[in-house]
Amino acid sequence: MLDEVERWLKSRTWSAADRPLEELLAAKHAAGSRGTVSVVLPALDEEATVGAIVAAIRGRLMAPDGVPLVDELVVVDSGSSDGTAEVAARAGARVVRRDEVLPRLPVLPGKGEVLWRSLLATRGEIVCFVDADLRDFDPSFVSGIVGPLLTEPDVHLVKAMYDRPLESGGQVVPAGGGRVTELVARPLLNLHWPLLAGFVQPLGGEYAARRPLLERLPFPVGYGVELGLLVDALDAVGLDGLAQVDVGVRHHRHQDGQALGRMAAAIYRTAQSRLQHGHLVRPRLTQFDRAAGGFRPTTHAVDTDERPPMATVPEYAARHAA
Repeated sequence: MLDEVERWLKSRTWSAADRPLEELLAAKHAAGSRGTVSVVLPALDEEATVGAIVAAIRGRLMAPDGVPLVDELVVVDSGSSDGTAEVAARAGARVVRRDEVLPRLPVLPGKGEVLWRSLLATRGEIVCFVDADLRDFDPSFVSGIVGPLLTEPDVHLVKAMYDRPLESGGQVVPAGGGRVTELVARPLLNLHWPLLAGFVQPLGGEYAARRPLLERLPFPVGYGVELGLLVDALDAVGLDGLAQVDVGVRHHRHQDGQALGRMAAAIYRTAQSRLQHGHLVRPRLTQFDRAAGGFRPTTHAVDTDERPPMATVPEYAARHAA
């Protein structure tokens, strides 16, 4: 198994610099309709960062200002209470309200829900997801992970990999980010799906995939979506259908410890459902805060819902038939 992972690391790990934009544009042109690219930013109260990300993508990777690599740029707003939608639209994104996509289905809370619905709101044959809370954003996050899908016909899903410094209280720990990855996701993958042990950032929110793969995978509605998609993609296309690209350094807003605990519970639940066919002993997480008189417990539901493969949704099938 270790030899297989090492072989994969050598053959399916690249740097964003390995594929210049000129090469990607030539490959996109040769691919025709199969080379159309949609970029999706799921956003909730990200007015401080979403505009700069949109502007960077439009200015570098979209016509008329940049090279025409990206065909559409969509921000899916999942109920922001700030100016996220307005900022994104001013910067040049098409803004879609989560609740207006597939309105016959009541909305469930969670990032995975937004990503799943975004398949109905976009048309590109390559779909690239980018988190909307990134700072100092470099467009190579997009071109880097889209690149192998344009140049390697056997690759179906590409994850970004990067350094994740932990920035807190004016202090920077160079490799201190990704705490849920190191404490939960990486042990789970190494123990239960060892073929995925080579992924540097398995939970990273920046990844691109071919639409025919995404439309036949279930989407956990919450924080477990990245792990669920990676595990299910391994089953669907095999290890050599997956790849990763080094895009440098990722700067973003960090969650507090309790939020990370809820993320960890959702990720563990996603793994558990794939290992035990949906059996869940207790889909809740109790956490504690100190209050007057002692510690106060607060219990949160753990995400347990999943959306079915988009290919099974009648509205999606009808749109593609048309």
